Amino acid sequence: MHHRKEIMTKKEVKAEEQVPEEQPVSVEETTEAPAEATEAEPEKFAKSGKKSKKHIEEVKAEEERQARKEERKALDKEVKPKGAAPIVRPKLERRSKKYQESAKLIEKGKAYSLKDATELAIKTSPVKFDASVELHVRLGIDPRQADQNIRSTLVLPNGNGKSVKVAVFAPADICKAAKAAGADYAEDEEFLKKLEKGTIDFDVLISTPQYMPKLGKYARVLGPKGLMPNPKAGTVTNDIEKAVKESKAGKVEYRVDKQSIVHIGIGKVSFGADKILENATAFFDSLKAQKPASLKGSYVKSVFMTTTMGPSIMVENLYN
Repeated sequence: MHHRKEIMTKKEVKAEEQVPEEQPVSVEETTEAPAEATEAEPEKFAKSGKKSKKHIEEVKAEEERQARKEERKALDKEVKPKGAAPIVRPKLERRSKKYQESAKLIEKGKAYSLKDATELAIKTSPVKFDASVELHVRLGIDPRQADQNIRSTLVLPNGNGKSVKVAVFAPADICKAAKAAGADYAEDEEFLKKLEKGTIDFDVLISTPQYMPKLGKYARVLGPKGLMPNPKAGTVTNDIEKAVKESKAGKVEYRVDKQSIVHIGIGKVSFGADKILENATAFFDSLKAQKPASLKGSYVKSVFMTTTMGPSIMVENLYN
């Protein structure tokens, strides 16, 4: 037994010699490895309000937009080298030679009498065709006010020099009288079929009050072209014959635009100074009668006369 014990002891000694020395364990090794990251839980959003997904996305998009805006501002502030300034000729020099010659006949800043302006307008027309003579009157009104929204019609004594095609939409018996008065088209239901096809080959449309509801369907087509009948323009009336004769004789409509200016053609250069002067006088008489009672201050601020493609002429303001 003693011998066996001695043998075992030698084996144990041998085993101890084979066992490597224990290495010192670092603090990092002793710490436990972090647990594997768990899957990120989906972000929870409210159904509505500031914590909703839609609102958060909109806020992020707005922040990105503002950031891009600031970047653009920073780039714009950077000093960029400027090139040579372009050479721009005066406006008059960019006009045709005939226009420049005509403009020399008009004294700059001078207001001419209506008679002198009419004669000068005919003289300074630079085109070969029969140009129109126009008046442009700036009023001291506010067109946004209902009682100051000037709109009227008048029959020029010598016409406006334009051939007008007149269409009448009325019952069959009235259509016969309208054709006798000079209407180019006078129809009942056939007229609506033409509008359905988009056929618009007239300059003035006249209708009776009872037929106006039938035209309501085509207001979007006729309205932008200024062809929709209107009581103020005298194109909605029971006296169709009179309306047709006036339209053929040179009845014109004028109205103030958003800039408080009235534009109207008062004839052709071929009319001569006397006829144009007569038409111009008739227009100013009509315009004066439309002066609003609530207006305070000057009614007419400035008047200019011109021809098609011709220079403008300042006219004396005698219609305050």
